[in-house]
Amino acid sequence: MLKGLGALGGLGDMAKMMKAAQEMQTKLAEVQEELSRTIVTGEAGAGLVKARATAKGEVTGLDIDPSILVASEKEMVEDLILAAIRDVQERARARNDQEMNKLAEIMGMPPGMKLPF
Repeated sequence: MLKGLGALGGLGDMAKMMKAAQEMQTKLAEVQEELSRTIVTGEAGAGLVKARATAKGEVTGLDIDPSILVASEKEMVEDLILAAIRDVQERARARNDQEMNKLAEIMGMPPGMKLPF
């Protein structure tokens, strides 16, 4: 009889763990959705080329100052575009990491634990 009660206690713990896992999945999905709506900006050439991306890293746009659109400067413009894209991707990665670290902290996970697993 007592063994049965101990097993029921274990089921209760399992139910709590399952509920916590579901809550974690829900929060993670909410954060992922928010990151897909958050726009970050990167730039190169002191702002001559700017790139926009979601915080998940999807590049959504470029702004190029028309003054650099000269045929003789084609290579420099290409380099600036690549630099702006790299910059915005790094900023997106940093924002993503920041939000995931906040979520991990809220959930009581050790610092530096990467989400999703």
